[in-house]
Amino acid sequence: MSLDARSGRAVSMSAPVPASLARVRRASLVVFVLLLAEYGIGMYVNLYITVPAADHGHSVGSAISNGPVILSAHAVIGLLLGLSALAVLVLSIIARRPGVIVVSAAGLIALAVASMAGSSFTSSGQAAESMAMSVTAGVGLLCYAANLYLLPSPGRRG
Repeated sequence: MSLDARSGRAVSMSAPVPASLARVRRASLVVFVLLLAEYGIGMYVNLYITVPAADHGHSVGSAISNGPVILSAHAVIGLLLGLSALAVLVLSIIARRPGVIVVSAAGLIALAVASMAGSSFTSSGQAAESMAMSVTAGVGLLCYAANLYLLPSPGRRG
């Protein structure tokens, strides 16, 4: 038991986490898992797949429709990641947790930079763009892991 500072009444320490925080935590976990999968697929694509010369300099849509299957999957998961990261940011704003909002915004920015570096990499094949894609994806992983740390687990009071 603990004393609630606002009302002065005793409350259970195992009170349920507010629904808005639970949604942010679940969405952050989804982005974290998708990003891990995307990271692994991206390494495979980088090491073992050659982007057809006809696809160099074209859009993501071209990579999805004309590229090798694994490259297409990588692009589709990347698009889902972008939408999911945006959803995490919106849910964070709704939950009104400043620290989580900042980390979610940083994660979204990291994924946007990784996406731009990835698009550039498929066009040019430059090692620097591959490195930028890997590093910013890693920053994104850290951001969503931080969200999981900052947000209360379902059995803990927030």
